[in-house]
Amino acid sequence: MAAAAQLRLSSLRKPHSALSDHRRASINPSISFPYSKTLNQPLSFGPKNGRPHLSFSGGNGGNFSGRGGGGGGSGDWSQGDENEESKPSVVEGFGLLGMFLNGWRSRVAADPQFPFKVLMEEVVGVSSCVLGDMASRPNFGLNELDFVFSTLVVGCILNFTLMYLLAPSLSATAATLPSIFASCPASHMFEPGSFGLMSRLGTFVYKGAVFAGVGFAAGLAGTALSNGLIKLRKKMDPNFETPNKPPPTLLNAVTWAMHMGFSSNLRYQTLNGVEYVLGKGLPPLAFKSSVVVLRCLNNVLGGVTFVLLARLTGSQTAAEK
Repeated sequence: MAAAAQLRLSSLRKPHSALSDHRRASINPSISFPYSKTLNQPLSFGPKNGRPHLSFSGGNGGNFSGRGGGGGGSGDWSQGDENEESKPSVVEGFGLLGMFLNGWRSRVAADPQFPFKVLMEEVVGVSSCVLGDMASRPNFGLNELDFVFSTLVVGCILNFTLMYLLAPSLSATAATLPSIFASCPASHMFEPGSFGLMSRLGTFVYKGAVFAGVGFAAGLAGTALSNGLIKLRKKMDPNFETPNKPPPTLLNAVTWAMHMGFSSNLRYQTLNGVEYVLGKGLPPLAFKSSVVVLRCLNNVLGGVTFVLLARLTGSQTAAEK
């Protein structure tokens, strides 16, 4: 009878022992699931460095990285999260400067030729603009060097601003213009895409308003700077007299706003479209040469048109002989 009781007791312990073994086997740091129907890869969850870890094992011999997005290679989501958390945001750390640096990086990523275009615009373009400005004045502008200097200061500011605002960026496809211009191209009116004529004209109008505002602000700053330098020169040399009356700050700023809103807006947007076509069909050396020539001609034309507009508005009037 004791033997029968012992036999029954051992039979009762076996399922319990098997259940315990099953539970111990199920409590595992890494839980594997069957192959996913979509990825055809086994999913596994497990702790990594004390944090939950999700990996897609198999397939190209590595894990998908939460940061890469391009497939292949090795990496994991938890590592990407740790890097993102430990790395401070550039925008938060540096304010407006960080926003500018992020925008610059995005534009360079979208167009690797962007730094070269900016360099040519500031060196060759501004020089050509000054030459066109001087060629439109009597005696090649030698009697109106104060006006030429004002054009140089404002032109350096505005040319870079135009390049920056019209350049495509990685987020340009997702970005939209505000209000009624939401369906218009975000970068310039010749931006590739299925946009209608009215949408492209909407971009021209919107960018023209933005450029006019930028031109007004830069005109105020540039004119005030050039006039301030002339006053400083007079204090250092009381016998110094400017050959022309200094341009009125407000009127000159309005003139720059008009010039930027129409002439510069039309010329630079057209130039962006032409450079896009040339960049797809020309080898790198020929493309860079064409950029230099086109931006040189564009700025010469811009310098001439600004002088004509300044004469028309009376913001820059040559002294009578």
